[in-house]
Amino acid sequence: MSIRIYGISQCNTVKKARQWLQEHEIDAEFIDFKKTPPTASDIQFWLTQIPKETLINRKGTTWRKLSATDQQDALCSNEAAIQLMMNQPSVIKRPVLINNNQRVLVGFDAAKYTEFLA
Repeated sequence: MSIRIYGISQCNTVKKARQWLQEHEIDAEFIDFKKTPPTASDIQFWLTQIPKETLINRKGTTWRKLSATDQQDALCSNEAAIQLMMNQPSVIKRPVLINNNQRVLVGFDAAKYTEFLA
């Protein structure tokens, strides 16, 4: 099983998810958005399973600092959303968990992780 987890190392939710994976002896490659921003193809793949309204963290500081026009563009257009997430990856809800390059889960919930990785 190939597991990748994307996020920001200082994010508390990412820390909880990584701790949960470690406690369950699940090897996962961690990709830090700050060091390796997601590519357009990464985000396009995530959007095949996760709606942009879910993938974009609209509660975070990065989102709130955007102009109303930029926010609206990102919510109305996949292209604008992808560009925003590539340029400002901290606007992506974290963590993004990828199972076998096929399935995508966003956020952390222990019960959902158990089901997703079964």
